[in-house]
Amino acid sequence: MNSQQRARQPDFGSLDRGTFRDEYRSYTVRASSVDAPDSFQVITGAQGDDVVLVVSGLNSGALKATWGRFWRGLKPQTKIWIEEQAFRAFYSGHHIFDPAPGTVRFCDG
Repeated sequence: MNSQQRARQPDFGSLDRGTFRDEYRSYTVRASSVDAPDSFQVITGAQGDDVVLVVSGLNSGALKATWGRFWRGLKPQTKIWIEEQAFRAFYSGHHIFDPAPGTVRFCDG
């Protein structure tokens, strides 16, 4: 791969939001974009090419979970666990907004 091809490759490292594991494998949570992502993917596999789950609608609030081809048949409690872990990894350490320091007012009377 030459330097021009490398320059066109997206930097997936900046999109990774976190990881979690179960007793069998490790999962990576990857945002759809650096700024204001509307979705995230949960991926696994030796090369990170097995899509477990895609959660879309983060900005609109109309959340939709789409399960990967080989993951649709999981038991409901396992799906819930993966979804919960994915949301924790996605939001941990990332501020949705950075509010300005607040002011406090007191009313005496």
